[in-house]
Amino acid sequence: MPATARLLLLVLAALLTACAGHAPSPGPVITTPSASYPPVADDVLIRAIGLVGTPYRYGGNTPDSGFDCSGLIGYVYRDAAGISLPRSTRELLAMRVPNVSVRALQPGDLVFFSTQGGGKVSHAGIYVGEGRFVHAPSSGGTVRLDSLSTAYWQKSYLNAKRVLDSGPLARNP
Repeated sequence: MPATARLLLLVLAALLTACAGHAPSPGPVITTPSASYPPVADDVLIRAIGLVGTPYRYGGNTPDSGFDCSGLIGYVYRDAAGISLPRSTRELLAMRVPNVSVRALQPGDLVFFSTQGGGKVSHAGIYVGEGRFVHAPSSGGTVRLDSLSTAYWQKSYLNAKRVLDSGPLARNP
């Protein structure tokens, strides 16, 4: 990753961290494994973090129209990595790519939640590292960065998938 892009990522992370109103509540320590992750993950992270503040819109899948959670994921992966992903959270969770434990999450992994209870997937985001993920949360909201260690996300967490190093997927020309 070029030094300029790495610097941009660090500046964005510092700015977003500085904007937090209070320290996150204590929770499990989630570490990023020391193994390196694919270089394209940096592109995915920069693109996802750059969309923070974009309005939520059910069915939305572009920065101009707004995003729902799966629309955000599809747009970021298509734009930053040239990877076409399924459109719904249910289809994303059903992809034949490796499942990842919460302790083994790497930047670029997809995280899934059951926000409506019953153990059925209803929400997803992109893990960015240090226990945080980018997602489009709900009507009236905007794309934002949140912590997996908050009680709400811990309670509704279902699973994670690794897309970036899982072999060939449908790539755009």
